[in-house]
Amino acid sequence: MALPVEVVAPELVEVSPGHRLAVRRRGHGGVPLLLIHGFPCTSRIWSHNLIPLASAGFDVVVPDLRGYGDSDFAPDDFYDLNAFNADLVGLLDLLGWDRTVVAAHDLGAAVAIDLANRHPGRVDRLVILDDSMPDLAEAFAAAGIPANRPKPAVYDYHRLQGRHADALIAELRSPEQRQRYIGEFYGHRLWCPPDAFDHEDLAFLTEPYGDAARLRAAFADYEVVMGERRLSAPEMLDRPVRQPALILIGTEQATLGDHIEQRCALAFPEAVGPFWVNGAGHFLPWERPELVNRAIRSFCGDLLAF
Repeated sequence: MALPVEVVAPELVEVSPGHRLAVRRRGHGGVPLLLIHGFPCTSRIWSHNLIPLASAGFDVVVPDLRGYGDSDFAPDDFYDLNAFNADLVGLLDLLGWDRTVVAAHDLGAAVAIDLANRHPGRVDRLVILDDSMPDLAEAFAAAGIPANRPKPAVYDYHRLQGRHADALIAELRSPEQRQRYIGEFYGHRLWCPPDAFDHEDLAFLTEPYGDAARLRAAFADYEVVMGERRLSAPEMLDRPVRQPALILIGTEQATLGDHIEQRCALAFPEAVGPFWVNGAGHFLPWERPELVNRAIRSFCGDLLAF
């Protein structure tokens, strides 16, 4: 997909003393809408959504998570969900937003689910753009939902980034190698059709990862998942999400879990969906931006009417 005619530049804002997030914003005074990126993305992944959603009546705020894009690195070395959300709550306070709609994918979806459970009064509703959901192992088992199949060998990147992050960074010696590594997630790994991103897309989306420290920070979440990095607080992915939620999932990705509809019914009891987006993969904000924009507008039509 061609790059947008206009890409909103980020501005650094202080979300806690001495700690800043890079934030892209349009639509001051509209319905609060927070867009949260995942790995291997930054706020750039929302470039086709920010301006159209602002034009629809939202006040759209798109941060780079700590350590990603142009944001500061973690001042306390924490990169878990609670730490990400401490920054985001600080951002909401700075904006003067009591409540917000949150749209998110990948790691961002986990951040959003944790935010909805940890600070339920701050989240009006959720839009989840993949099959991320709370891990309700006991509830799933009690409902007769089988456990997910073991991850196949193609998930080797998960192990490398989670257990051998420093060695992997050492192997990726140049900015070009680091960007090529990240670019493979968009085109040649598991997450989307191989023709979903062209060379111009990849150059734009992977540019921040030319910096070794940025790439290393992005591996921290995998270290958390693999138990290699300590948490600032227990992550709140162990309970259903009670806010209204819209779930959209691209069909063309090998990373999907099993029995998604049954799991969603328990994990998001107020959900609309999941709806399947045929021909799209993991990166719906970029692969199907018009659909994502329409879905968010429709899901929040009652808020936009006031």
